[in-house]
Amino acid sequence: MNPYLNIHPEVQEALNRKAPVVALESTIISHGMPYPQNVETAKAVEELVRAYGATPATIAILEGKCQVGLGTEQLEFFGKAKDVGKVSLRDMPFVVSKKLNGATTVAATMRIASMAGIRVFVTGGIGGVHRGAAQSMDISADLTEMENTNVAVVSAGVKSILDIGLTLEYLETKGIPVVTLGQDAFPSFYSRESGYKTPQRLDTPEEMALLLQTKWQLGLNGSVLIANPIPTEREIGREQMELHILEAIEAADKQKISGKDLTPFLLKWIADHTGGESLEANIALIKHNAVLGSKIASALV
Repeated sequence: MNPYLNIHPEVQEALNRKAPVVALESTIISHGMPYPQNVETAKAVEELVRAYGATPATIAILEGKCQVGLGTEQLEFFGKAKDVGKVSLRDMPFVVSKKLNGATTVAATMRIASMAGIRVFVTGGIGGVHRGAAQSMDISADLTEMENTNVAVVSAGVKSILDIGLTLEYLETKGIPVVTLGQDAFPSFYSRESGYKTPQRLDTPEEMALLLQTKWQLGLNGSVLIANPIPTEREIGREQMELHILEAIEAADKQKISGKDLTPFLLKWIADHTGGESLEANIALIKHNAVLGSKIASALV
């Protein structure tokens, strides 16, 4: 066993049986939503995963251990604690060696899920190429990790605060398949459409699972980005959301917010200035993704 890995008994038992397991990130708990919605959402997502036949494995770093699967008290801790770091790949050696606590991003969650033998990961939206990246060089480690790690990512597309067109170009360059469920338009997190066509479309979880199996059996390493459009009744129109995003980016520029602090700042700013509508959409899309991820994981095994 990896000495840096601690797998929850429920998750280990499912892995031993080769039963479906779905990885979940912890950044959304510690940095993506306010308390108590963060913990309530985390618990609801785990229950949805169980309801659709899979075992949830929320991933975080706890006292220097890569924790695969969190108990109720641990979920509460990550939801309430103020000093939990946001941990991406570059941060993992420091946080683990110093025996600190950390909420894992998409990239770090993928890496730890892979270490544990989990092949399907559910999140809200992935990071990507930031707007203005030509000057800032701000490109999320989520993308480079997807190039290397055999863990499928189920999301509502690329976060709409990013440059979606450049992110899709980057994914193509790295040979990462991008497939959208049930529509030809690529979604943009809060909205069902982004203005971009999806590179590939499939219409069932079983087709998604077959794509994953085929890719990896061909010896093609890396992830697949599975885009699951937000439910129609919960989406926020693309034009309306773009106005909020531009205002949030302007506010971040004025306050000189950058790096790993930028995305949490923008999401919180948007939530505060949409009367909570964006937070409700965020919660809805994560639950929606959990259902699809559970179905894909079940079909995959």
